[in-house]
Amino acid sequence: MSKEDPDRQSFEDMARTLADEVRRALERVSDIDVDELARTASAEAERAREWFEDLARRWGEGTAWSPGFAGPHDDEPSPGPAADPTVADPLGDAGPSPLDLPTADQGRALAALDSGRWRLEPGTSAFVVFGDGPAPRDALGLVRELRVRDWMSADGEITLAGRHALTRWLEASASG
Repeated sequence: MSKEDPDRQSFEDMARTLADEVRRALERVSDIDVDELARTASAEAERAREWFEDLARRWGEGTAWSPGFAGPHDDEPSPGPAADPTVADPLGDAGPSPLDLPTADQGRALAALDSGRWRLEPGTSAFVVFGDGPAPRDALGLVRELRVRDWMSADGEITLAGRHALTRWLEASASG
């Protein structure tokens, strides 16, 4: 290497440095214990299966899970809450009701849908904003909340229950 060609010297230095980095990276990859990774993954899957089985026992559902969570007693019938009439279904009243009072975000979403300022993008769960005004803060969450309460149909139209919810929200907003 001569002093006459500094570009060639820096290129050679750069290539040498790059080759050293690749060699060190390959050495680090070869140090990975694939068997240990497999053992860890298997142990974590077993812990998850045990956790789900324990959760199912606590809720009175037995241990009958999908084939991916097959346990030693899966051939036995699951007792379930219906087997014991004295045990009430703990999730029987859980979930949102179409008679709920909409939150501020839900009320604004219903109003924007009713006015046509927001629409549901066909084939998605995303709102599209038309005209002026703010966009939804949590568009996916709002779509899910409105659908779960039966305030919005799958195609993005406000349902009758949704119109009543909007009326309740407007009345509560006016009086508050």
